[in-house]
Amino acid sequence: MSTSKPLARLGALLAFACLIFASWSVAAPKPAAALDPFTGYLMVHFIGEGATGQQMYLSHSTDGLNWTDLNNGGMVLRSPIGTKGVRDPALVRSPDGSRYWIIATDLCIDCGQTWGDAINNGSRNLVVWESTDLVSWSAPWLLNVAGAIPEGRNAWAPEAIWNAATGDYVLYWATNGALNGVQKHRIYSARTTNFRSITTPQVYINRPGTQEIIDTQIVELPSGVGNHRYVRASGDGQITLEGSNSILGTWTTLGNLSGIGLTGAQVEGPMWTKFNNRNEWALYLDQYAAGRGYLPVLTANPSSPGVFRLPASGTYNLGATRKRHGSILNLTAAETTRVFAKWGPSAPRPRLQSYNFQDRYVRHANLDVRIDANVSPVQDSQFRLVPGLANNSGYVSIESVNFPGYYLRHTGFDFSLAPNDGTASYAADATFRQVAGLADAGWTSFQSYNHPDRYIRHYGFVLRLDPITNAVGRGDATFRLTS
Repeated sequence: MSTSKPLARLGALLAFACLIFASWSVAAPKPAAALDPFTGYLMVHFIGEGATGQQMYLSHSTDGLNWTDLNNGGMVLRSPIGTKGVRDPALVRSPDGSRYWIIATDLCIDCGQTWGDAINNGSRNLVVWESTDLVSWSAPWLLNVAGAIPEGRNAWAPEAIWNAATGDYVLYWATNGALNGVQKHRIYSARTTNFRSITTPQVYINRPGTQEIIDTQIVELPSGVGNHRYVRASGDGQITLEGSNSILGTWTTLGNLSGIGLTGAQVEGPMWTKFNNRNEWALYLDQYAAGRGYLPVLTANPSSPGVFRLPASGTYNLGATRKRHGSILNLTAAETTRVFAKWGPSAPRPRLQSYNFQDRYVRHANLDVRIDANVSPVQDSQFRLVPGLANNSGYVSIESVNFPGYYLRHTGFDFSLAPNDGTASYAADATFRQVAGLADAGWTSFQSYNHPDRYIRHYGFVLRLDPITNAVGRGDATFRLTS
């Protein structure tokens, strides 16, 4: 029998395999790299119900126990997609520190949804943001994780952890799904390299009978601490601890925290953090039943339930806002500097004062943009000038402080405050060059990126994008950046 055809097939298969390997290699994150020493902590969380409370907030700590609200306690990311609310975020850093993701539940209770809706016919998607610097975030996207699960009715409380054994992330979350005739919340998992596509979801944690499980988070332990490389804490009627040496392997039940009076009836939303300067951990638990937000429980060995202890009174402070189910990232000094430059106490929050109506400032109202006097709340007239979305060299975009992710954008030469949809046309419409004020060189005018013959100006106190041809127009198109 001739060998030419089998050899040809073999060559084709080898070539195809090489192409698959090459494409996977391009998509896969880089290998882990040594990061700079950690000097602080960043918590991402939500703060309550309603359309404002169910957004993304940040807090910072220098010791892992005492927290300061960033952005003056205001939200830092707002979801304009899906249910337009987000809860239970996970903050993920790539192994080499070059990329970050926030992954959150697409859920907005008391703003169009009830708990019954969310349980039985909720969003099957997660909301995902991506960043390369921890401060400039992409437009969010929806990641469908529960659509392929039999009778999958929602997708809640996502988490993700890098799996060195497979060179990708294990993404896991809770879904109210059907299995063996039982409809309940279980934890499902899938693998991903980019949080844009996932492998087929698999059942990850399934408690016996009708017992549900919704919240779980895994922590990786250093060599020499306990008998397991990984420990996960789960809300399943108790706060159950389990250990394993493989993320996708067999897990052993270690016990629970009922010995210190904490069960699933009192707390939920387990959130781990390791202290930067010692082998000690805090397991934060959301005191949802009492409405008090997070409580840190301390331990020198996460795999031993008997050594967990409650903190002494006065040794921790969660700040001004109520912290709800979130995630903590240990921060390097460089990351801390970037975060504080944008959201710290001294971060600039300029207002745009009109040149020819100096008692008026640019503000948004019901997503329309105008100039008004006596703006209340003042945050409606505070903006951040960030690198231009369409061109970050010499151009800026104007982002709302209290509607983060929303920018001044012209459409049909009229202005609105609109959420970044990630498109090239949006980016161009929301990008401007700061130039010397057309009416006074000591002030500022904003020239359009995609219509360079036009400038931001007010007309009848409403913002427009117009050619400027006379002295009135030059006055209308001139602003001062003030605090």
